[in-house]
Amino acid sequence: MIPASLIAMAAFFLDTALGDPQTRWHPVAVLGRLIGFLERLLYPLQGSNQKKFAMGALLTLLILSLSYAFAEGLLLAARELPVAWGIDIVSLILLYFCISPRMLAKAGQDIYVLLVKGDLAAAREHVGYIVGRDTAQLNEADAARAAIETVAENTVDGIIAPLFFFAFGGAPLAVLYRAANTMDSMLGYKNERYLYFGRMAARVDDVLNFVPARITGMLFVMAAYLLGYDGRNALNILVRDAAGHPSPNGGYAEAPVAGALHIQLGGVNYYFGERHFRAYMGDAHMEISAKHILGAVRLMYTVTVLFLLFYYLFSLYYQ
Repeated sequence: MIPASLIAMAAFFLDTALGDPQTRWHPVAVLGRLIGFLERLLYPLQGSNQKKFAMGALLTLLILSLSYAFAEGLLLAARELPVAWGIDIVSLILLYFCISPRMLAKAGQDIYVLLVKGDLAAAREHVGYIVGRDTAQLNEADAARAAIETVAENTVDGIIAPLFFFAFGGAPLAVLYRAANTMDSMLGYKNERYLYFGRMAARVDDVLNFVPARITGMLFVMAAYLLGYDGRNALNILVRDAAGHPSPNGGYAEAPVAGALHIQLGGVNYYFGERHFRAYMGDAHMEISAKHILGAVRLMYTVTVLFLLFYYLFSLYYQ
């Protein structure tokens, strides 16, 4: 069998080369449709908040169980394949579908290109593809900030956490994590419909991201030093501001990026016309501009390579 750390590296290189397939049959897209179906089936149109929570918890348990069983079943079937590396190939493909560094980089780079061209209207539209906030009134700095925050925070969700769980539990655990994160993105809203129904999905995602987020924060500090950004300030802002983020995990990615680039993330966002303030991450030594998006993307890729390198070294030590 191929060492798991090399499978993880291969999945990263495969994603870098091919990107995430944009098809309705992508496993995450299929998973999303399954979550939507179960939501329509289980959501109580009448009843108490406790009933909404119970039905949401049932949905969460079903999706996690089915996702893990699906991946485990594929690996069991792969043992019967008449090829030497059947299990390794299946593991590689499953992990490839669980990570998305190239798609994350492209999302940021597309907004960068539009801002540099001066096409703010198109940049706002692209920001709307990756965030839930209102975009119609964003200025250039706001659009760039949204892109940077997305790249930073999704370094945890879209890259490091799936790799972390793959390292500890193979492809089935990585798939389970991706299912939990997909549920959170669909159900984890604090509005009237999902406050109770989506609470379990949101809590599971918070728990699963707790360790990967903090690992990512320290890797961002290391990446800042390696790339010639302000690594000391990245560490200072990580320690000072990360816990102030409304998410228990999001600040551990956003704060060191803000510190490394000498910018300030967070602040005022609008959702469905309502003003919301999010705690600041970092100090406004520089006004945010399009160039900082590229800095966030470089940091994201460096963090990924660092994690894979440490994973490989640890696997050599403990084999």
